[in-house]
Amino acid sequence: MPIEYLHTMVRVKDIDASKKFYCDLLGLEERSRKDLTGAKATLIFLCQPGGGPGNDLELTYNWDSDEDYDGGRNFGHLAYRVDNIYETCQKLHDGGVTINSPPRDGYMAFVRSPDGISIELLQRGDALPPQEPWASMENTGEW
Repeated sequence: MPIEYLHTMVRVKDIDASKKFYCDLLGLEERSRKDLTGAKATLIFLCQPGGGPGNDLELTYNWDSDEDYDGGRNFGHLAYRVDNIYETCQKLHDGGVTINSPPRDGYMAFVRSPDGISIELLQRGDALPPQEPWASMENTGEW
């Protein structure tokens, strides 16, 4: 069951200052930007110059947050694309891993590594049809 590394997410307080650092000074390029009105956040995906999809840095700007991102709180998650999100979650569950946010939508789930690092799992291609036990499973803990 191969997986594909997608991106690393970090939370930022100031989009302009972050873009200056990552783009102007480090040389990354903006690949895409999404405003998520429901989540009140902007996602900016950066890549190396001329880079293809994957291995991006996701800058997440939360519109209404006054939180200071200290103590590593600015680091969000690692993301991996999988061939079958249900099979992957079942394998993790059978291995003793808590599924913090189950793939109720057949597309996305979150788990944590043994060191507490949040891992986002995304279904390759279209979402799979809802399937039990995942469709009715509640969230557990944080991700």
